[in-house]
Amino acid sequence: MIEIDGSHGEGGGQILRTALALSCMFRKPFRIINIRRNRKKPGLSPQHLTGVRAAQAVSGAQVTGDRTGSTEITFSPGEVKAGDYAFDVGTAGSTLLVLQTLLPPLLFAESRSTVTLTGGTHVPFSPSYPYVSDVFAPALAKMGLEVRLSIESYGFYPRGGGKIGAEIRPAAKILPLRMAERGELLAITGSSAVGRLPRSIAERQRKAAMEKIRSRIGESEVGVRIDLLEAPTPGQGTFLFLHAASENAAAGFTSLGAIGKRAETVGEEAAAEFLRYHSTGSALDPHLPDQIALYLSICGEESYFTTSRITQHLLTNLWVTGLFHAFTHSIDGEPGRPGSLKIHSKSR
Repeated sequence: MIEIDGSHGEGGGQILRTALALSCMFRKPFRIINIRRNRKKPGLSPQHLTGVRAAQAVSGAQVTGDRTGSTEITFSPGEVKAGDYAFDVGTAGSTLLVLQTLLPPLLFAESRSTVTLTGGTHVPFSPSYPYVSDVFAPALAKMGLEVRLSIESYGFYPRGGGKIGAEIRPAAKILPLRMAERGELLAITGSSAVGRLPRSIAERQRKAAMEKIRSRIGESEVGVRIDLLEAPTPGQGTFLFLHAASENAAAGFTSLGAIGKRAETVGEEAAAEFLRYHSTGSALDPHLPDQIALYLSICGEESYFTTSRITQHLLTNLWVTGLFHAFTHSIDGEPGRPGSLKIHSKSR
């Protein structure tokens, strides 16, 4: 049984999510201790518990320690079964993080699967739905992996209640990614959204984002279009999402509203994140590398890319992936700075 110390590196839930996905894929049992040791509230949150039980459902796993607040579990998977699955986080916990636990094993199941998830879709410390649908899923498509996403309702903190769907088709193989340069910036698009709040908030968010972008990038250089969106939701919330399309890459940047946070701040935050990325010339934004590293580690060929920031999430994900199977990687750059990654892997 693979032994994992959940306090390693950034010490968050990503260690558990990656371990669950790889355990199901390779049918290797594991025991993890110190789950989320480096967080304010260590142990399994409802979102992480949903991820454990979702992985258990698709693999017929034997599990111990699966309760809220638990800092240790064992997970012994069986065979992954394709099917139609539905899971409810029960809070505003991230549906997208639960989905990212299920995608790797279901992409290599024997047939098509669907997954319906209820919970948060635009919540702190997790990818937003538009990031996953417009940046992460297209990156998977470049690797030959087909995931179709849909959203029925939006879930904001603290109410949750968002609902997303995913159709996952089995993959024959994973193609390598080679993205040293992003090429010319072609367009900046996005959405400024409110859920059960005045439309004027979305307008202010959009105006602030546009002004900040235009302070650095002239109208003659690239087009910018940010649409206004009234998001169906059982709760209340706002967000602004920017999508930067270049010749060879796509990047995404999300800022969320909160009580007491000015609409202008929401718009400026997303724009500032984009501008930091743009100034580096790197292909990938700082969030995509840790989300795709697992897939590249099993594609059987060498992949490489540049990123605007090497994150602790990426380093931790590479570490836990190496506990389940052998691959080599090299990083050029320092954590917190722009850099590049090469991964040379064996086929699954």
